[in-house]
Amino acid sequence: MNRLMKVPLLAGRAFSSSARQMKNKVPEAQKLFQADNGLPVHVKGGTTDVLLYRATMTLTIAGTCYSLYWLLVASMPQKKA
Repeated sequence: MNRLMKVPLLAGRAFSSSARQMKNKVPEAQKLFQADNGLPVHVKGGTTDVLLYRATMTLTIAGTCYSLYWLLVASMPQKKA
């Protein structure tokens, strides 16, 4: 019986308000992304955002070219031996 009484107590401690409070970072991000500095929103985050954007665009263009190549190969008639 004593063991069954500990479960609600442990659950209550896990969700109590005395847990470490996290700092709200949203206002800082809003200032960064709403700043009128002439940059598009997808690169305002800094070097990491620029690298991710360039990698995504490179993969997209390479994948499109690869798909078009194989569509071209598939559209050619087969050689008869």
